[in-house]
Amino acid sequence: MLMVAGPRALLMQVAHPLVAEGVDQHSRFREDPWARLEGTIASFLTVVYGTRPAALGEIARLNGLHRGIVGPVRDEAAARIAEEYSARDPALSLWVHATLVDSTIVAYDALVERLSRERRARFYAETRPVARLFGVPDTLIPADLEAFEAYLARSIGSDGPVHPSDASREIAWHILHPTFGPLHPALGWIPRWAATWTFWPAVALLPEPLRAAYGLRLGPLERATGAWLTAAWRGWRPLLPASFRQMAAARSANARIARAGPSHGPARPIVRQ
Repeated sequence: MLMVAGPRALLMQVAHPLVAEGVDQHSRFREDPWARLEGTIASFLTVVYGTRPAALGEIARLNGLHRGIVGPVRDEAAARIAEEYSARDPALSLWVHATLVDSTIVAYDALVERLSRERRARFYAETRPVARLFGVPDTLIPADLEAFEAYLARSIGSDGPVHPSDASREIAWHILHPTFGPLHPALGWIPRWAATWTFWPAVALLPEPLRAAYGLRLGPLERATGAWLTAAWRGWRPLLPASFRQMAAARSANARIARAGPSHGPARPIVRQ
C-alpha cells in the first residue's frame, strides 16, 4: 500500500501549485528523500494506528511545524491562485488530507480487493475527524462520500486549483527518481532512474488529467510492468504472514483493540491487511 498509495498521494498533493511552493521552499527532499520518507511514514503510522494520546500529540506537533511553512509565491501558476502560501491554510490542508484518503481507497482497490460502496463510505466517514484535527473546518470538509468524490472532481477539473506548475513537475521528477547516496555512501553509484519502474503502478493510478499535465508517459512497457507488479502482489499477499505484510504499528493497534473488546472499536475491520 505504501509503495502505491504513498507516491500517488505525493504526486497529487504537489499538483496543487501552492502545496508545491511550500515543498519547494521548505523541504530537503531533493538532497535526502529517504529521511523525509522515514519521517512521513512514522508520523502517518502514529496518527492512524497509535493510541489516542500519541495520535493527538503527533497531530499537534505537525500543526506546530506547519505554522512556520509560509512564504511568498514565486511560481507564476501558483501566483494566479494566491500571492502567498501557508501550510495551515484550511483549503490546502483539506487537499493534502483528501489525497491520502483517496489514494488509500484507490490503492486498496488495485492491490487487495474492490471495496464496496458501504465500506468506502464508512472509511471516509472515519477520516473526517482527522481533517478537523488538522484545522479544516466542518464547512469545508465534504459531508459524505458523494460530496468527497465531487470535491476531488472539482479540484482537478478545468476550473479547479489543482493543475501542476513548473515547480510541481520538478518535484515529481525527484519523487520518481530518488537519489540513493543518502541511504549509504556505497550506494551513491546507483543511477536515479533505477527505482523508477517500481513507481509505475502509482503513476498508472493517478487521475488521467494529472498524469497528462505532469507529462508522465504510460506506454506499453510501463503499463505491462505496473500490471505485473500489481498482479504479483495480489497473488502473494494471501500467502504472506501477517508479520511481513502488516506494519508493526498496525499489528499493535489490532491487538490493542482486541484486548479492549468490541465496544471500543469496529465490530469488523473496514479493510483487510
